[in-house]
Amino acid sequence: MTAVETWLVGGYQTDFARNVSREGLDVAGIAAEAVRETLAAARVRPAQVGVVHVGNAFGQLFTGQGHFGALPATVEPDLWGVPATRHEGACASGSLAALAAMADLESGRYDCALVLGVELEKTVPGDVGARYMGAAAWVGHEGQDAKYLWPHMFSALADEYDRRYGIDAEHLLAIAELNTRNARANPLAQTRTWSFTERSFSLDDEANPFVEGRLRKADCGPMTDGAAGVVLVTGAFLAAHPEIAARPRARVLGWGHRTVGLSLEQKFARSADDPLVLPHVRDTIRDAFGRAGVGGVEDLDLIEAHDCFTMSEYAAIDHFGITAPGESWKAIESGDLEIGGRIPMNPSGGLIGGGHPVGATGVRMLVDAYKQVTGQAGGYQVPGARRAATLNIGGSTTTTVSFVVGEGSVSSRSR
Repeated sequence: MTAVETWLVGGYQTDFARNVSREGLDVAGIAAEAVRETLAAARVRPAQVGVVHVGNAFGQLFTGQGHFGALPATVEPDLWGVPATRHEGACASGSLAALAAMADLESGRYDCALVLGVELEKTVPGDVGARYMGAAAWVGHEGQDAKYLWPHMFSALADEYDRRYGIDAEHLLAIAELNTRNARANPLAQTRTWSFTERSFSLDDEANPFVEGRLRKADCGPMTDGAAGVVLVTGAFLAAHPEIAARPRARVLGWGHRTVGLSLEQKFARSADDPLVLPHVRDTIRDAFGRAGVGGVEDLDLIEAHDCFTMSEYAAIDHFGITAPGESWKAIESGDLEIGGRIPMNPSGGLIGGGHPVGATGVRMLVDAYKQVTGQAGGYQVPGARRAATLNIGGSTTTTVSFVVGEGSVSSRSR
């Protein structure tokens, strides 16, 4: 049986610097924008969409709204009656929506899918929002004494790296500085106009105070409102619509997906004899590489990795195989992660610089991968980019998804 190819034919991201509630909009308002502009970017009519998948993690908590699968039909009359499903996997919700859309296309049920990710987080004070997001941990079993649960959890990951290999706080802060600097060239990044000084990324307790454990303010991603969307189609759809096939497109070359237990301590216990702290993350990436025919990071041109905290990107570096286990600092010191370096990571600014509307992040990564491999990333374009990988995690890497995206002709020629 011939494998069904999945193609990205357009995508859209809202401006992650916005405060949607202050604009007088609700979650339906930003979903309407994402639906309308995503379809316009792909030059696909609503009537051509066969199925819709929506990523959203904490909608009921931040907005009171549930049943997010019905939002697209609510805001776009021509989607009335189109099958739609909401997916929740904490910060990996958007990637799960994309995986489900791909499965629908590959099964032959549909040939065109709309994938949306949406999250409003500025509807409540920051400490309340942090508490809401704690639902993605093992509630009642971990982090009970922390005011800010997720900084506490990723500080624990840093502690584990320190115990096994040693870790330097300045290397973590260098990640924050790089991603914030990259974000300045991204017109949709949340922090692009924020003011920073060298002290903002230093060990200065006044300019960069501790939040939880060993993590400081600069180590932590911001609360964000935002939405993103992509249109995925089959090769048969492209054959039937040459006007769309003639436009910039990218192919989803490979994917990986792992889900493990909620507890971070369980993860550490299971990896005690493995060189990597989170071997299931490595396995997710290897699956994506294997399906894409990618031998390793040397076959990639960039990575959009999940830097909800600097520590999650630090872990991504060695799990991608950019360095040996525990030696992520070498890629930071060498400049390998810079645009123009050996393997640029988060040229968009990532989550720390770009913003992190939880349910939208995995979809936003696909939008940026599409932009990069089709040469549409503007000021943060990686020159000559033809293959991009993503790594999207939910919880303490409880749900992990990775994609490899390539420019339209990459499957027909060697690198």
